[in-house]
Amino acid sequence: MSRMKPRQLPLAMPHQAAMSREDFVVGEGNREAAAFIDAWPDWPASVVLLIGPNGSGKTHLVNIWATKSRASVVAAADLASVDPTLLVGTGAVAIEDADDPALDENALFHLLNAARGRGASVLITAHAVPSVWGVTLPDLLSRLRAAQPAFLGPPDDALLEKVIVKLLADRQLAIDAGVLDYILLRMERSCAAACALVEALDRESLARGRRITRAIAAEVLAPEGEA
Repeated sequence: MSRMKPRQLPLAMPHQAAMSREDFVVGEGNREAAAFIDAWPDWPASVVLLIGPNGSGKTHLVNIWATKSRASVVAAADLASVDPTLLVGTGAVAIEDADDPALDENALFHLLNAARGRGASVLITAHAVPSVWGVTLPDLLSRLRAAQPAFLGPPDDALLEKVIVKLLADRQLAIDAGVLDYILLRMERSCAAACALVEALDRESLARGRRITRAIAAEVLAPEGEA
């Protein structure tokens, strides 16, 4: 009786996604936001809000802008521990996840004041518009409402396909067109899901010591739906 080939256990090696402008996949859902990043410093307002769901590309756009503008980047939850005058020292600052419940409203307000005094550009990311964040400081809410919003929507099928192909290429993985079609018909329709799926496909492919097949894709997708 023949023995089954032992399943290899892949090491959990961290993967660094490519974050340059050339690596950002543009589609109908994120074209507006990408255009704002490309247009800097010719913004219609000094503060721009990037609004979109998890996995929609906000962090990628922040990385692109920070490289272009030499901006400081800080999580909104950490604002209270950082001197706002230092943050705006380069003339640009990005605040990520401003709708985090841990946000210190006074710290963000002081940051916006410091940016105005310095003439600095501010890029803020969030999952929703400021009116639903639960902001209680009236002056802060007024400043946020005056900011220029740029929305990132959920990906359409064309963008989702491009995202998956890019993520696979980042990991130097190849996939047959038929397998890609199979995945696109069955996966959750979000960029966040695409990232998680490609990571799972990569690990399963390594564990089996073979390229990604329809059978591997079906097994990875099975917990989320039909195989």
